[in-house]
Amino acid sequence: MSRYIKKLPPLETLIAFESVGRHGSFTQAATELYLTQSAVSKQIRQLEDSLKIQLFERKPRGVVLTPAGEELHQTTEQIFEKLQHKIIKLQKTHQPNCVTILATHALTQFWLFPKLVEFHKAYPDITVHVDAINTMDESSFTQYDLGILYGAGHWSSLHSQCLIPEVIYPVAHPDIDISQIHSLQDLAAVPLVQINASAWDCLDWKDWFQHFNMPYQIALGSPTFNQLTLAFHAVQQGMGIGLAWSFMADELVHTGKLQQVTKFKCNTGNGEFLVYEKHRKLSEAAQIFHDWLIKSI
Repeated sequence: MSRYIKKLPPLETLIAFESVGRHGSFTQAATELYLTQSAVSKQIRQLEDSLKIQLFERKPRGVVLTPAGEELHQTTEQIFEKLQHKIIKLQKTHQPNCVTILATHALTQFWLFPKLVEFHKAYPDITVHVDAINTMDESSFTQYDLGILYGAGHWSSLHSQCLIPEVIYPVAHPDIDISQIHSLQDLAAVPLVQINASAWDCLDWKDWFQHFNMPYQIALGSPTFNQLTLAFHAVQQGMGIGLAWSFMADELVHTGKLQQVTKFKCNTGNGEFLVYEKHRKLSEAAQIFHDWLIKSI
């Protein structure tokens, strides 16, 4: 038996621990890991039982690391980051037909994934590896061939090409009666599905109404989610009216699976940009994917 297996807890529990510690939330970690919240909770209990150490303090609004948890989290974060960078470097060196790309969860799920399916049909010999995170900036792409970054398109160290202008509008399930909602005032008066974007760069209802120079207060009883994908899923399930980005909702509105609420659309002037570092020449495979993605829009 390996000396590591004998002395270390299961790897999946450490992966779950790193994610929960970084987010301070079982729900957010579950979304990132594509697991249920109960599965993540079970893995954390398994890790704590294995180590016989309490790693988190459970709070009404999430969890916080204990001092012992802080120590372990710093170590696991460093190890996983180093391992990820090494794997990406090896893939680039030894798999010339491999392309790595970084994007947000929502963009990956609703826009990029269907593109990848089509790209694979056109170029079956090129493999695209996608990492999805919601917090990124100009410095996040050193280990990636390409990235999709939100902003105005002006980054001194990055080449950028606009893929999707940011257009945001209210939508609802077709079964919801919106016949009495015509104005911004009508819209603001009903409970709306809220996005708590305090931890990342994302427009919420207050920002959206401000675009039309209208003040807004959250109505009592409004469901709130800390991830755009979760809020949009709630809207699709009929929980209420929510904000949707055009890359998520246009096709669903066109096919009648969602309905646009009011005529108002917010065009922020920002967008999603395909980026890569200026000092680094793209590999042949990355250049093919870059050019194909631009032509596909």
